Formats: sequence, structure tokens, C-alpha cells
Amino acid sequence: MTESKNKIKLFEEKQVRTLWDETNEKWWFSIVDIIAVLTDSESPRHYWTVLKKRLNAEGNETVTNCERLKMQAADGKMRLTDVADTEQVLRLVQSIPSKKAEPFKMWLAKVGNERIDETVDPELSFDRAIKNYRSLGYDENWINRRIKSIEVRKGLTDEWDKSGVKDKEYATLTDLMSKTWSGMSTSEYKRFKGLKKENLRDNMTNMELILNMFAEAAATEISIVEQPTGFAESAKVAKRGANTAKVAREQLETETGKSVVSSLNAKDFGEEQLLSENDS
Repeated sequence: MTESKNKIKLFEEKQVRTLWDETNEKWWFSIVDIIAVLTDSESPRHYWTVLKKRLNAEGNETVTNCERLKMQAADGKMRLTDVADTEQVLRLVQSIPSKKAEPFKMWLAKVGNERIDETVDPELSFDRAIKNYRSLGYDENWINRRIKSIEVRKGLTDEWDKSGVKDKEYATLTDLMSKTWSGMSTSEYKRFKGLKKENLRDNMTNMELILNMFAEAAATEISIVEQPTGFAESAKVAKRGANTAKVAREQLETETGKSVVSSLNAKDFGEEQLLSENDS
């Protein structure tokens, strides 16, 4: 597991130690630091020991079955400490009787209700996505393409499902397609754009988004015609579909004299730069 040290400030002057897990693309948070923030306990470590025993007694292993990673302690030395990922942190917050935890609990209830509503009416998820993109200042044309790309992606994963591809294998096929058309795997592409947890597609330029969508649409069409069975056959189809986008990318780069794959992203660049083509 590749890690990098980071710190984030929460609730005024209190710090929560964090580690970014590059391999699994997730943040790890120091549990005792979170408890210190939420409880103002004089001994967060003891609080966590007692809470862990109670949760174990209740049969709640989701939080207590945590990782231990080395983080810098107050004395400057690297020491093993219990850490939790985002999902575990949210579950932990629900187990802490603290006024400071209430905003987190309210947010969880709101998100949970939204997900239930979207299950009943999937169109709501598209409406919510459009509102979120607009609030972030994305151009309407880009938003339309991004929403279309979600639809295209769904068509491809439906084909994978029909072919007997397992959910956990989707990421491998996605990496294969990304590597084929862009020259980079998903993780390499994200590093190139300076991203961590952020969604890669939400940080693509117009042309990157179009070519990625073209690769997935082509793979879907080939799959519909040839009806592959299992992962191996679906991987061949996925690569062929992505290769059509690679050919289009190379042709466009020859015509324009510039690279389609761009380091521009929504965090480090203004929307106008992101949504225009890379002039470098």
C-alpha cells in the first residue's frame, strides 16, 4: 500500500492526522484524533478503548475491525495507531453521544433519505448531479456531456453484467480501456491530473470526456453484437472498443498538433480553462 502523510484541520485548532492510501484511493483517519475533536475527552485513547469494547460487545465489528498504521505522535516519533476509512468514520460518529457529532448525523440521515428516493426514482440522481455540477460552475454543454457519459457507462456495465463479469472486475476492465485509449490507467491518469479521491471524469476536459465516452459506447456496441461470455472475452471486447477511441485521439492529435490528454482539472484550474481544449 502506497501512502503519503497529510494533515487536515477540523473544528478550529484541532488536528486530525490522516494518510492517503494511493493504492486503494482512500483516506485513513486517526480514530483517537476524531474522538478528541468530537468529545473533548481528556483521554481520547482511553475513550476509544472503552468504546471499542462496547461496540465489540454489541457485535459491531465494522468500526472496531480497523487498520493500524504508523502516524507521527506528539513526540515526533512514528507510532502505530488505529485508523478508519471514511465509511468507518461515519459509523463511528453515530456511536458517539456528542453535540459536535449531530451535524454529521443529520447529514447522514439526509444522504440516506436521498439514496432511498433515488432507488425508487433513478431520474432523481441525474437531477441531483446536474444541480451539483451547476453549483460548481460547470458549463451547461459540459454538464450535458457528463450526464450522457453516465448513461453510456451504465449501458456498458449492463453489458458486462449480462456477460457474467463480476462487479469487482469492473475496475480492471475500466483500467484496461483507459490504458488503451489514453495511454494511462485510471490511477496514472488521476496522478497526472493531480487528483486523489476526486472523480476522474469530473475532471476531464470536453475532448477527454468525449473520447472516454466513445470508447465505452463502442465497447457496448461490439458487446451487443458479439455477446461475449465471462471476463476474458469481455476484456477483449473492451480493448477493441477503447482502441477505436485511441485511433480517433491519435488522428485528432495529428490534425491539431497538441495532446488530447490534459493535466487540467477542476480543482487547480478555472472552469473556462478546464472546459476548453488544452492549448499546450
